[in-house]
Amino acid sequence: MTLDVTGLDVELAGTRILDDVHASIRDGHLVGVVGPNGAGKSTLLRAMNGLITPTAGTVLVAGDDVHALSSAAASRRIATVPQDASVSFEFTVRQVVEMGRHPHTTRFGTDTDTAVVDRAMARTGVAQFAARDVTSLSGGERQRVLLARALAQAAPVLLLDEPTASLDVNHQIRTLEVVRDLADSEDRAVVAAIHDLDLAARYCDELVVVADGRVHDAGAPRSVLTPDTIRAAFDARVAVGTDPATGAVTVTPLPDRTSAAADTSVHVVGGGDSATPVVRRLVSAGASVSVGPVVEGDTDHETARRVGCPCTSVAPFTRLEDTTAASATRADIAAADGVAVPVAAAARPGVRGLLTDAVPTLAVGDAAGAPEWADRLVACDAVVSAVGALADTPSDGV
Repeated sequence: MTLDVTGLDVELAGTRILDDVHASIRDGHLVGVVGPNGAGKSTLLRAMNGLITPTAGTVLVAGDDVHALSSAAASRRIATVPQDASVSFEFTVRQVVEMGRHPHTTRFGTDTDTAVVDRAMARTGVAQFAARDVTSLSGGERQRVLLARALAQAAPVLLLDEPTASLDVNHQIRTLEVVRDLADSEDRAVVAAIHDLDLAARYCDELVVVADGRVHDAGAPRSVLTPDTIRAAFDARVAVGTDPATGAVTVTPLPDRTSAAADTSVHVVGGGDSATPVVRRLVSAGASVSVGPVVEGDTDHETARRVGCPCTSVAPFTRLEDTTAASATRADIAAADGVAVPVAAAARPGVRGLLTDAVPTLAVGDAAGAPEWADRLVACDAVVSAVGALADTPSDGV
């Protein structure tokens, strides 16, 4: 059952909260709504489920205007897990979950499908709390109870407002695994406002980036979560890479570019884990960093992928001379303001042949083992300040 949002405007107390929002959520898809605080994410979800009447535009569920449906009819199509997990009355957990069956009760007030309540509680891990007063639970436990209530509602469309906000890491993953499975195995259309960009990228098919009440971008996580988009929507500088464990996009927040290395282009030669501390310092300082050659799967390779640095890799035990990787590395070096070579990597066969006298070279590490061909030797914790003047460093040896 698709959910289509077209030209949606929402004003609250005379303030425009949403402006010309468009979105489409198909069966079997999990769509994440991301954006900074106050962007309008919660308002969008409340307009989607009919709680807020828009000033313009439509929300259609299976082709019907959700705002024209009765409360019971809308609830049979759309279930919602709110951000606020507070419950004011002393109901038992089972009673709260049973409330999800209210849209399905007959006019005589009975619902014959009680097994769906049991399944919902088991699926969300709250069955052991069935007889407990819901007000005695922690905020995270109550959040899971409200998810169970929404599952018991058995609606084909599910809306979740920050479903992991009150949960520990273990239950964040469990909750999103449940939500992902609802889309995959039950073909539900799911929309979730998610604060954590890494979790959103890992679990969602598509992301809708909302900023200042408008859709700033929408699409697959890898196409949407770019440094430029995140800077524009969140006013934050980030590195975007790939999580080596999940293969999903990962977003690493960085400080604003205030160091001497900001906007300097540096190529870092790697090997094993020698380049990792250098890359981390330079990326955090705002330098534009490329890496290579590194061995596929080693620490330097994974670090470069995680922070989104262009990286040239080779298979283990590969000789560097006359390889495609060597050519790619020479091109990266030629385009850089300078090269940083960890002392441990300088001894790799073939590394010296990748360098050119036209690009200044820093050896990074201790004096012991430092190559004579480097222009300057610096300690790792001084590499950022050294890179700041790298383009002006003369090539005259250590």
